[in-house]
Amino acid sequence: MEPVPELVAGAPPARGIGPREGLDAGLFWPRRAGDVGGPTAWQVRSARWRTTGWGLSVPAEVPLTARQRVVEASALWPGGVVTGWAALAWRGARWFEGLAPDGSLLPVDVHIGVGRGPRRQHQARPTQESVQPWAVERDHGCRVALPVWAVGFAMRHAPSLVEAVRVIDMAAYDDLVSIDEVARCAAAVMMTMTGVPQLREALRLASENSWSPQEPVMRCAWHLDAGRPMPLANRPVFDRNGRHVGTPDLLDVEAGVYGQYDGAAVHLVGAQRSTDIRQEAAYRELGLEGVTMVAGDLADTTAFARRLVEAYARAARRPAAERRWLDELPAWWTPTVTVAQRRALGEAERRRLLGYRRTAA
Repeated sequence: MEPVPELVAGAPPARGIGPREGLDAGLFWPRRAGDVGGPTAWQVRSARWRTTGWGLSVPAEVPLTARQRVVEASALWPGGVVTGWAALAWRGARWFEGLAPDGSLLPVDVHIGVGRGPRRQHQARPTQESVQPWAVERDHGCRVALPVWAVGFAMRHAPSLVEAVRVIDMAAYDDLVSIDEVARCAAAVMMTMTGVPQLREALRLASENSWSPQEPVMRCAWHLDAGRPMPLANRPVFDRNGRHVGTPDLLDVEAGVYGQYDGAAVHLVGAQRSTDIRQEAAYRELGLEGVTMVAGDLADTTAFARRLVEAYARAARRPAAERRWLDELPAWWTPTVTVAQRRALGEAERRRLLGYRRTAA
């Protein structure tokens, strides 16, 4: 029995734009039976190799990560351009793992050019949509769309408006794009493409300061379902002495209503739950009224919207004397709510000022 090749960096050269860097270690470029480093004919039929499409295979032990899926899609169409969520995952975006809300795998979208008959292969989905030459670059062995183009594609083809908002919010989390950059790109070269109305509406609802994928869902429900003003994402709360009390997921500063997402995987565990209870008490002491979204609200936000309306009603009944929070940020506070503000930070400042950002619950 022949040994499975060691997993090493180095995709074979392919036609395309830009330099021909190799793959990062741990990724494996699919090979055909008989290729150097590839399987034998009988190995292809064994359980030691898995097929990726069109006669290409990789060792079965290769983890099917988001980045490996990009490699496998790139091998199917060497002249194609990976776009959408996969192009963002390739660049290390934190929240793009290639999973749908129900946990199923999202297909890897690949621009293959006009006139080439699209044929879906496994979890790769070709598109004949054109892509501007300036929006293509070869990065570590794969041809991928620049973030602004990939985000625009994902937003236009998102299954819903809320999902389109989630795309731009989470791309902005890693400072890959700003809302303005996507808007200018769309206005310049995407106006006749599929899904542009959804993209424009999503940009209107977007925030550059969301910290998890659940926050855009809650924010859209807040505004679209409950009909309340769009809240601020992760806006810090200060008491009248300028002391930082906390940073709720969402906040309507004027109304005095905040929102939190409570994921059962984290927030129901002892220490975290104790912290949450103390935080809620601190907000109440300032006169703020809160509402919580739980995992069960993500699929149907009706109950959350009803609870939010009730929170607004409670806040409206509070006398002005009970408003003990600052409407404006203290002068000493360094804002990091926009992509531009975060890009301007040095490495030391990023570690100090952005280390508080949480992971998804």
